[in-house]
Amino acid sequence: MKWFVSILLASLWLFASCTPPTGTQPEGGLPSDGGGTRQPRARTLVLAARSEMPSLAAKPILSLGLTSGSQTRLFNAGLVLPDDRGLAQPYLAEALPQLGTDTWQVFPDGRMETIYRLRPSLIWHDGHPLTASDFVFSWQVYSVPQLGQASSPPLGLMEEVLAPDERTVVIRWHRLYADAGSLEAAGGGSTSPSFPALPRHILEPSFTQANWDLFAASSYWTTEYVGLGPYRLDRWEAGTFLEGVAFDGHALGRPKIERLRVTWVPDFNTTLANLLAGEVHMSIDDSIRFQQGLILRREWASRNTGSVLVYPGLWRWTQIQQRPDYADPRELRDPNVRRALAYAVDKDTLNAALFEGEGIMTENPVAPTEDYFAEVERAATKYPFDLRRSEQLMAEAGYRRGADGMYVGTRGNVFTSELAVLQSPQNETEMSIMAATWRQAGFRVNEMVWAAVQARDGQLRSTHHGLSTTSGPAGDATLVDHASGDIPRSENRWSGSNRGGWANQEFDTLAQSFNSTLDRTQRGRLLSEMARVFSDDAAVISLYFNPTTTALTNTLTGPQPVVPTSDVAWNVHLWTFR
Repeated sequence: MKWFVSILLASLWLFASCTPPTGTQPEGGLPSDGGGTRQPRARTLVLAARSEMPSLAAKPILSLGLTSGSQTRLFNAGLVLPDDRGLAQPYLAEALPQLGTDTWQVFPDGRMETIYRLRPSLIWHDGHPLTASDFVFSWQVYSVPQLGQASSPPLGLMEEVLAPDERTVVIRWHRLYADAGSLEAAGGGSTSPSFPALPRHILEPSFTQANWDLFAASSYWTTEYVGLGPYRLDRWEAGTFLEGVAFDGHALGRPKIERLRVTWVPDFNTTLANLLAGEVHMSIDDSIRFQQGLILRREWASRNTGSVLVYPGLWRWTQIQQRPDYADPRELRDPNVRRALAYAVDKDTLNAALFEGEGIMTENPVAPTEDYFAEVERAATKYPFDLRRSEQLMAEAGYRRGADGMYVGTRGNVFTSELAVLQSPQNETEMSIMAATWRQAGFRVNEMVWAAVQARDGQLRSTHHGLSTTSGPAGDATLVDHASGDIPRSENRWSGSNRGGWANQEFDTLAQSFNSTLDRTQRGRLLSEMARVFSDDAAVISLYFNPTTTALTNTLTGPQPVVPTSDVAWNVHLWTFR
């Protein structure tokens, strides 16, 4: 049975030559190692990631760039952690706030208060005690507009954070916020804390100087990082690797694997070769793709030397530049032109070329594993491959086919735009297919490849004049993040998911209502309406859910497939390695 059928039936997409057993999970919370007994290992677990992290911070400041699921998971811990199903479990907190109790109160004016009680005796990697005041300090830091995170949820919704005692974190909210009781499981697509503590004892002296560039340049964020996660940073060789050692003070007990190394390998086939040679024991953070997974599956199957897990991961879509200052041609701002482009994308050809026909193509970012999927899927406008409909829409926008078959506008201008992707074999194959089909349809589209390092350049990717294909977390949060308040600008250090600059007042109103509605049925209706507006206006061109492919040798036990709102390393403290 095809995998996309399997995921709809079982909410999980998986193939494996053998599937590693998973850790047991006690009822009502995250799995524990039963006492944190130290289990030293003779060897170092080697993980391959595609790119070096600009910072280990769970929530980067200024323009430090993208976080990466598994790498940040290793060194960070939050109040809450999504499990393999994306469900919130208490982590640094003893329990989750419960609506209608003293721990989650809703006031008549629409404001709220949630209370998190920290586990006792928590410490930072340097041995300094973690207290509620570290969360107060974190809120103070991230609330500084110049640091680029002040408006992002949940921080932008917090009115105040208090620490009445060393173990009590009180969060007061400007308005209703449905994810106030789950924070880190709010649909952000990874296990990185959305409201991480920051070590006041380390950062406060430089913070009080209010020199934000100097603050961001501190070695704390990189080679001297101090966190709360299962591993403590031991060594960072720039451009090559970093190493972590098991942290005795981890909230859920000392990890069973004593030491690990993360190497950065930008080439998928090099990672493949290292896995086959046994030099790397596991791929993480998009270091191999579906194609390499197929090769590994064939090579490992007969010898039972490893497993390949495939599960729905990042949503893939094409941004369409719509800001007047950047859009070229300016007709990209016309919904009919955007719809015409969408109808001229041959998703069946993409599926066959990229995933041997086994991909999950989509019209919206809400994955089949999510509760709201059926409602949202029904509401979303569909764009099947239809060049005749595409031509009709272009005619309505004032374009006709010229003698060479290319569209010519009323100004005598030939429709010409540029499609950009980040460097990778899959991305470039995808780009070539899309650009060729668009040219066949009458759109003159030139191709551009950005170097992988340019993934960190928020300004470049947000001011690109034409079309650019990108990936992001699958889930309702990514849809909501296409409100106009999430348009990257110089004022917010070019952070935000809405890089195309799409703005729609009806969508903004729905997004605001969604964020402030607690009733699950009502949220489903609002999300469906948002998907309808988003897709009907062709805010972006939705493509598919990029399959997350994770490979591991049979010397490692514990990793398992997860939903898009979690990360494969969520239970890393329970993994074993021989």
